[in-house]
Amino acid sequence: MDKFRAMQTFARIADEGSLTAAARSLGSSLPAVVHSLAAYEGELGVRLFNRTTRRISLTEEGRQHLESCRQVLAAVEDSEGALSAGAGEPAGHLTITAPVLFGQMHVAPAVTRFVQQHPKMRCSVILLDRVVNLLEEGMDLGIRIGKLEDSSLVAQPLGRIRRVVAANPAYLRRHGVPKHPRELLQANCIRMIAGPPTWGGFQENGRGFRLPVTGNLEFNHVLPAVQACAEGAGFGMFFSYQVAPFLADRRLKIVLERFEQPPRPISVVYPHARLLPARTRVFIDWIRNEITGFTAAKDK
Repeated sequence: MDKFRAMQTFARIADEGSLTAAARSLGSSLPAVVHSLAAYEGELGVRLFNRTTRRISLTEEGRQHLESCRQVLAAVEDSEGALSAGAGEPAGHLTITAPVLFGQMHVAPAVTRFVQQHPKMRCSVILLDRVVNLLEEGMDLGIRIGKLEDSSLVAQPLGRIRRVVAANPAYLRRHGVPKHPRELLQANCIRMIAGPPTWGGFQENGRGFRLPVTGNLEFNHVLPAVQACAEGAGFGMFFSYQVAPFLADRRLKIVLERFEQPPRPISVVYPHARLLPARTRVFIDWIRNEITGFTAAKDK
């Protein structure tokens, strides 16, 4: 059997999430894809997928083998790319994950421009407000806010963002501009339902601290909380990118800046430092230019 072709088929099934979609993506027939997978599993002596009439999912052995396959396929692609350096147009499929609001505001538009510039590329954008295990969930790249804790990933910096307290200028004129975070204890603060009952992100004399703020508005999504803050409902604590449009049109004003903790990094993360497909390298260069431009302009 053609093991390299079988590897390609196996990886494409994992990427697409179904045999039918993989067949369509490969320009092959469904019976050919089914036969290739069955023959490959027989050759390896393990089941790579759990299959039912409704869904297909990787087995534990499949997840482990997928990583090895990706390395082999990436190495071959790199070798071919080195022989035709100058032909250089990236092609293939990338799956990218990012936090929901940051993804909606900045990553999704950047990816859209990327595929318009590189029409041979296909990109899937998965927006989730949780830390995604890239290897286990079949993602090629992730955009992360904050320090990277997973040492198995490679991170390239895209910029930095601040954690800020903001309020509507008219609200500040009525209630006064706080000079110290402790004044928020007596203020109306807009909070997140899933978040902690305290606000962190403050520091004084080099030491961080939290405050148990209260208020009469809670939300389970950030955007309506920002909008309520911009309407004058109280103080809010947000990432600087979340309030950037409202700062630009002067519906919000940042307060207590000298008590902010150092900015947090934004990074693009991926599993491998060396065996990266050409399409991944091109995308990393693209997103670094797109996101770095944003942070430099908005978060000085």
